[in-house]
Amino acid sequence: METYDIIFIGSGHNALITAAYMTRAGRSVLVLEKNDRPGGYLRTEEVTLPGFKHDVYAAAHPLFLTGPAYVDLGKDLEARGLTYVNTDLPTGVSMEDGRTAVLPRSLEALRAEAERLAPGDGPALARMFEDLHPYVNEVFSLFHCDLATPAAAAVIARLMGAPPFAALLFSTARHVVSLFHSPVMRAMLAPWVMHLGRTPDDIGSGIWVPLTALALMGGGMPTPAGGSERLAQALAQLIVDQGGVIHTHTLVQHIIVDNGRAVGVRTADGHQFRAAQAVVACTTPDHLYLSLLAETAIDPALRQQAAHFRYGRGCVQIHLALSEPPRWPDARFHTVGQPHLTDGLDGCILAVAQGRADLLPVKPTFTVDCSTNLDPTRAPAGQAILRVQVLEVPIRPRGDAAGQIEVGDGTWTHDLTERFTERVLEVVRTHMPNIPSAVLGHHVITPDAIAQFNPNAGPGDPYGGAHDLAQSYTLRPLPSQPSHQTPVPNLYMLGAATWPGHGIHGGSGYIVAQKLLAAGGADTTERQGKNTTRAHARA
Repeated sequence: METYDIIFIGSGHNALITAAYMTRAGRSVLVLEKNDRPGGYLRTEEVTLPGFKHDVYAAAHPLFLTGPAYVDLGKDLEARGLTYVNTDLPTGVSMEDGRTAVLPRSLEALRAEAERLAPGDGPALARMFEDLHPYVNEVFSLFHCDLATPAAAAVIARLMGAPPFAALLFSTARHVVSLFHSPVMRAMLAPWVMHLGRTPDDIGSGIWVPLTALALMGGGMPTPAGGSERLAQALAQLIVDQGGVIHTHTLVQHIIVDNGRAVGVRTADGHQFRAAQAVVACTTPDHLYLSLLAETAIDPALRQQAAHFRYGRGCVQIHLALSEPPRWPDARFHTVGQPHLTDGLDGCILAVAQGRADLLPVKPTFTVDCSTNLDPTRAPAGQAILRVQVLEVPIRPRGDAAGQIEVGDGTWTHDLTERFTERVLEVVRTHMPNIPSAVLGHHVITPDAIAQFNPNAGPGDPYGGAHDLAQSYTLRPLPSQPSHQTPVPNLYMLGAATWPGHGIHGGSGYIVAQKLLAAGGADTTERQGKNTTRAHARA
């Protein structure tokens, strides 16, 4: 039986980040991935027509570029071909009636934009940030901490001891943006909470309005030149160059526990691998405790909580190959990273309510991004790609809020997918007059496709489990396990089901790496030599 210091189940970007730290520290590492290549949702493919390179799942990486993992690993990744293109206008909003706004990275420019939209909204914007300012550094520090640690608990206690912060934490996004007179400003800021697994009327969504705005101003909307998968490729190459091993087409079915400790894994084809220090599972708690650890004695209360782990709603992503770039009436949008298209905040909330009722929304609010605006190499000369990302879509619709689309048993059949795509593109047409006439080809990712690709999506939730207040912060992944370290010694969790949640930021990968480094001691020449002899990848 082959033995490694650390074995990883799954190869999402968080797992790859932890593995990069571990191999740099001289640990022998094995990464096991069920798909054909590592990276999880980091996948760039020609899914529409040859020459059009689409980010099939995840696209921009603003939180990764401003996080500690990039600070530590960035130079090594750049040496392996990773470069980013970025914009000074990370987001904006295009309203159905033609009004628009942009969110610049400069605070002064954003204040001026707010004041342009409605007199008094510039100072209102400043007040929104000022209200958060006394707490913002400690809040952002928690994104790189295991919330179950004493240090994090002390920070949380200080924050919750401040009544203004506690009020903001339990507020709604709708309430936070109500201080703006302009409906355009409200519609630009509030819908971003949907990209964090919340909705504008959710208790707990309010704090994410200023946090998201600050994150976008700090990081922009960066995407790797050549496509989002370049991050996964650079991480994988770094791991292998440092002596790690990556096996693809390898499904782990069981975590081996001996004398109460995780000591290895067994794959679907019967292979066993032993872990001397740790097993790290990029998974969800239901899959971990009900499947991977099904043969292990686990506290019944913990297993019951895992059985009740909840998933959120689904996502539909429409990838378009275009004969020409989108024609925006507002020329500023040719460099906006990822704007929302909407009929207003009330319309957005109505569409969310329809999705929650498992109905196809009549007029969803969604984002679009045209990567070729900043990286023309991703399409043939003069042509373009466009991604339409529709969130809060029912995973298994039981009806259509407009009464026009027959949903059958809720399976995303070709006919259902095409009908809903037509509805969405009709909305796009009101904002970009050359859509759909410029469309050369399209490819649609449905909740069913997401579930088939990534088991961490459960039935089709791309965010790896609901992020409402009852399943967030110290209640994530489970109330009895508010940590990346499981009750099984030597077994760790990371990924979207753990704090700080989904998205390409590397937060949980960094957190678990620090835990393993602290637990495993210093580098050794012996380990480094052992790594080099094992460096290979199996297709």
